[in-house]
Amino acid sequence: MRKYFLTGLLILVPLAITAWVLSMVIGTLDQSLLFVPERWQPRTLFGTDIPGIGAILTIAIVFITGLLTNNLVGNYVVRIGERLLKRIPVVSSLYGSVKQVSDTLFSSSGNAFRQAVLIPYPHADSYTIAFLTGVPGGDVKNHLVGDFVSVYVPTTPNPTSGFFLMMERSKVVALDMTVDAALKYIVSMGVVAPE
Repeated sequence: MRKYFLTGLLILVPLAITAWVLSMVIGTLDQSLLFVPERWQPRTLFGTDIPGIGAILTIAIVFITGLLTNNLVGNYVVRIGERLLKRIPVVSSLYGSVKQVSDTLFSSSGNAFRQAVLIPYPHADSYTIAFLTGVPGGDVKNHLVGDFVSVYVPTTPNPTSGFFLMMERSKVVALDMTVDAALKYIVSMGVVAPE
């Protein structure tokens, strides 16, 4: 009896969590319908809400924005808009920071997480997986003696929260593991080990 119950859990828990996450994502993306005039919303046109229409609209807006800004005219309009945003005191610092992070994370060159590494953390006798993000810069490098690298240590099971550390390069061990495999390993709390 216990064996069948555990087998059922192993099948249903991943399905339930996947459905829950997809439901949250689609529900959040459906909020884009709030910007559509009332007469064009599915509730008015069809008499009921249709889940996912807002998600499709959001994806279409992102795609069209990319399509329009990927030419000379669109690129010029974006640069003018960015110049205007940089002149507004509070908006300029916020927009600049978010733009820099998003350019790093979503750029086609993909330098956000360069390599999976093994580091001693939180103390010398235990280890965790981290991601090499670069080298310390600015005034920080003037105060570090030696060869240092910047690493991001994601938390389990939510890798979007974590710690940014600067460590001596000699303490960082490069892993023969893709970034995707390392993320799966972290998110699964070590259950899904890379081959």
